[in-house]
Amino acid sequence: MKNKIRVGIIGGAGYTGGELIRLLLNHPSSEIIYMHSKSNAGKDIHTVHQDLLGQTQMKFSHEIGHNIDVLFLCVGHGDSLKFMEENDIPQHIKIISLSQDFRLKENSVIKGREFIYGLPEINREAIKSSDNISNPGCFASSIEFGLLPLAKKNLLTDVYSTGITGSTGAGQSKSETSHFSWRENNVQAYKSLKHQHINEINETLISVSGKGVPSIHFVPWRGDFTRGIFITSQLKCSETLPEIYHLYEDFYAGHPFIKISHEPIFLKQVVNTNNCFINLEQVGDIVVIHSAIDNLLKGASGQAVQNMNLMFGVEETEGLKLKANYF
Repeated sequence: MKNKIRVGIIGGAGYTGGELIRLLLNHPSSEIIYMHSKSNAGKDIHTVHQDLLGQTQMKFSHEIGHNIDVLFLCVGHGDSLKFMEENDIPQHIKIISLSQDFRLKENSVIKGREFIYGLPEINREAIKSSDNISNPGCFASSIEFGLLPLAKKNLLTDVYSTGITGSTGAGQSKSETSHFSWRENNVQAYKSLKHQHINEINETLISVSGKGVPSIHFVPWRGDFTRGIFITSQLKCSETLPEIYHLYEDFYAGHPFIKISHEPIFLKQVVNTNNCFINLEQVGDIVVIHSAIDNLLKGASGQAVQNMNLMFGVEETEGLKLKANYF
């Protein structure tokens, strides 16, 4: 493409905003026009994201400009809706929201804009032709990646999932459970069976299966590390393990960021990448699906850039060929 994609970011000071800035500064087809932050307006970017010292001279903005092609909303849940209600964004500007505000179909339309669920592995063509994307949640993405091939073949039975996430999943605002002295050498279950992503997961699986799906029983855990999500889901399935592997490899053929492994997977394989690794096991008629992602990349900002690439006709993997933090 001749002209670079002009980008505006609302909420550039948080974890997802910071990851988005890092990705786009090194994206060959994009140019950041402004990074808006109410609390940091006028400050150099590197005073907040200190690893960016020497990489950009930009400052956080207090103004919302319209000389852009796409606007990323990297704000807290509820704040994307509030932003859209309080601001009139010209129709020529595409919007990618990273909060949960527009993910469910019942909440997907505001001011005549319809937000498409931004999971490229099932909505790639719709994303290409859409002007508004609602980026999936991090836990939702990882669980969905593990279950979508079975949902497509209507092989889902009641699912029991556990998942552990790093402290960055809680956002940058300080809290008791994100404090180092609490997290270190510690784990804790929270929001058992009532996590906010369950409705999103159910709606996505129904859209793929074409009918209702069995119950998803999900218990999330807070882990003693900073980033990444590891999900283990189990359910009854009569198919053999080779048949199930074939199903997964066929479903994800042509999707560059989903890696199907016949060996056990672990978190360091995906941290600092836009990949999802999936491994399958079977004992009797119980199938176990392990899936792992980086919550800030494939679970947030990386997937948002992947969606931007699709919306603007850029190679899907551009700016996202990242090295894992393996050691």
